[in-house]
Amino acid sequence: MNIRIFDDLPKEAKKIREEVFVEEQGFQEEFDGVDGNARHLVLFDGERAVGTCRLFSQDSREDYHVGRVAVTAEYRGRGLGKMLMDAAEEQIRGLGGASITLSGQVRVADFYEKLGYCRQGEEYLDEGCPHVRMTKRLT
Repeated sequence: MNIRIFDDLPKEAKKIREEVFVEEQGFQEEFDGVDGNARHLVLFDGERAVGTCRLFSQDSREDYHVGRVAVTAEYRGRGLGKMLMDAAEEQIRGLGGASITLSGQVRVADFYEKLGYCRQGEEYLDEGCPHVRMTKRLT
């Protein structure tokens, strides 16, 4: 397994997000203007793209957002989501980031909590799916 980093949305990340968020979960507004300003991480098994996430700066270079974390169905349950999140955190530290915010689906909030993220505020709906804001301070 290896992670490659892209400054533009690569076709591999787009395909994974379409498969996971659009086809599996029914989201319609998957792609947005943030994609052009984000750094995209793609996890490969050999030459096969199996996971992705994106990160971008919030209001300052100290605050970053991680999102669109997805692993293809056949590769779930192998710790690859954690691998992606660890790589994103490493990238953010390297950029001088001190904190991370994400908008997590409530059904997977426990996954993020195990990685040190804390729920902030009330749940809200994003395209009808319950989400919660989560944050983590980097040390």
